[in-house]
Amino acid sequence: MTANREGRLVDAFVRAADTLVADYDVVGLLQQLVDDCVDLLEVGAAGLLLGDQRGQLRLVASTSDDLRLLELFQLQVDQGPCVEAFTTGAAVHVPDLSAASSPWPEFTPQALGRGFRSVHAVPLRLRTQVIGALGLFDPRIDALGTDDLRVAQALADVATIGVLHQRVITSTEALNEQLQTALNTRVVIEQAKGVLAERGGLDMGEAFTRLRGYARRHQSRLSDVARGVIDGSLDSRAVLGDRDA
Repeated sequence: MTANREGRLVDAFVRAADTLVADYDVVGLLQQLVDDCVDLLEVGAAGLLLGDQRGQLRLVASTSDDLRLLELFQLQVDQGPCVEAFTTGAAVHVPDLSAASSPWPEFTPQALGRGFRSVHAVPLRLRTQVIGALGLFDPRIDALGTDDLRVAQALADVATIGVLHQRVITSTEALNEQLQTALNTRVVIEQAKGVLAERGGLDMGEAFTRLRGYARRHQSRLSDVARGVIDGSLDSRAVLGDRDA
């Protein structure tokens, strides 16, 4: 591991630790996780799925709209690396999607068609409890090494602790409500992206970049900024004027 990457890895864990001791937004934490995965592991895209109170996976964070559509397709056909990692609680590594017969006959052509040649997924788990999965996608064959996968699992473990940290002081019902709130918040963010895209003449990816950039610059929750855009309490022109650093 290079010194530069080691420093960025330290920064990622420091950000996570700072977040966990503050009043934080779960969706913001998970979005930071996938952003850090792309930065640290130099993969093409990353996405994260969480199980709701019925045990059904829902998409809560992704680094691109192209991946978001692929992840939603994965959920629709109920097959793919993240579904498998969530179901089995074990990491899934496919270094070359086109090299062998795939256990995901519907998912694989879609992934290859979007330019992804290798896929990896690690579970979000605490002991025997699995609450979601982190997916890593890259256009290169055999993109991730053993150390990369260990980093991905460590980041996923930190996110799991972040989601479940109140379990010792809350009931299972309250925990399920917290997870459901996180999933509902993602819907609000998608709606805000649509508003900004329409008003700014942007694609959805750039709209999200502006939304996230505004939240970071103004030290606000991503979910609060999204709600402000939707209900009009925040001038969308101000958000559109901010670009992510």
